Amino acid sequence: MSSNKKLFIQTLGCQMNDTDSQHIAAELEKHKDYSQTDKMEDADLIIINTCSVREKPVQKLFSEIGQFNKKKKDGAKIGVCGCTASHLGRDIIKRAPYVDFVVGARNISKIKDVVDVKGSVEISIDHDESTYEFATAKTNKYRASVNISIGCDKKCTYCIVPSTRGEEISIPIEMIVDQVQKSVDLGAVEVMLLGQNVNSYGRRFSDGREKSTFTKLLQEVSKVEGLERIRFTSPHPLHMDDDFIEEFARNKKISRCIHMPLQSGSTEILKAMKRGYTKEWFINRATKLRSLVPDLRITTDIIVAFPGETQEDYEDTLDVVNQVKFDQIFNFKYSPRPGTEALNMKEKEVPDEIGSKRLIDLIELHKRHLEAVMPSYVGQTLNVLVESLKPNGEVCGFTDNYLQVFTSGSDSLLGKFVNVKITSNTRTSLKGEIVE
Repeated sequence: MSSNKKLFIQTLGCQMNDTDSQHIAAELEKHKDYSQTDKMEDADLIIINTCSVREKPVQKLFSEIGQFNKKKKDGAKIGVCGCTASHLGRDIIKRAPYVDFVVGARNISKIKDVVDVKGSVEISIDHDESTYEFATAKTNKYRASVNISIGCDKKCTYCIVPSTRGEEISIPIEMIVDQVQKSVDLGAVEVMLLGQNVNSYGRRFSDGREKSTFTKLLQEVSKVEGLERIRFTSPHPLHMDDDFIEEFARNKKISRCIHMPLQSGSTEILKAMKRGYTKEWFINRATKLRSLVPDLRITTDIIVAFPGETQEDYEDTLDVVNQVKFDQIFNFKYSPRPGTEALNMKEKEVPDEIGSKRLIDLIELHKRHLEAVMPSYVGQTLNVLVESLKPNGEVCGFTDNYLQVFTSGSDSLLGKFVNVKITSNTRTSLKGEIVE
């Protein structure tokens, strides 16, 4: 007999958190008979899956917890999971005593064990989930997300992730391929492979097996019949060797969109960030990719006003933006995070007003680039995977190189590939008409 227990999950942060939330829901459905609800007020269990990469999500967490506690129904439990849970641990319960349990980002498999234990805190960053077989997530999406590793071995001086997700361990290749196959069997035609640094995959397995490579993983995943597209995030520029780039170019299942986190265009700042590559290396890798994949779109992350960033350093970043011509930029102004090396660079911090101006100028530069590029798609016919239905009688989908496209249509198109002739554009999306 099925249970009437309801679960509400709010997810903050990255795509890995989204996948962790899917695992949480699947585990609780399988082992504790919870079913998901979109209405927090109906939930018997409320979980906030948190992010701590930036400062604001941490502030938002306690605000959200307080609001949930005021609005939740009598007897409903509240749990906090994710990176902030790993970082703050028991302090969350001390600060918000109505929180029932805390589960860190490296301990998601323990959710079924702690959900009924008031005051439970599981935040070990040494816990190994790389061979744990999570319950199958039931999503209605035509794309699936599959983790290929846990943790991170990098020491980027601005980043808190290694201290919240622990050392990097790769998930066995056969488990990844099996999960991809299960997702395809459930209707997925696209898979997103997730890891903190996907192209360092295979350096360490917990069962002691021989090392492997991300290139080998891509080759194996692409053998899954019925899988049409492979996407992944995030690759590290340092590990973009020629084998990887050439596989990216020749493997027709790999999406023609790649995320290359620049962070800074200044070699000096990259050194201070401990990124391991130079401005010249990044440009070289991007140039090689574009030469082999003409329709490639490149997206990136950029941090401005990192401690010690001079105007010359900032102009190096602008120079890379002008040379690579990124198709999407996630821009951030540096934010000090506890537990990071950069916190000790306080005497080098860039004044807030200078950082804000640099951020605005960078955003404006990128806008001008998009305004020049996006109209070039008008008149072209693009192949689009339709993924969602909009309330205005339109459907929305994405091209192979991850351009967002809107067109008239019904739910009968969901999950299908259609050809769309582009008739208009904005800076971030396209609109068109379906053609045969």
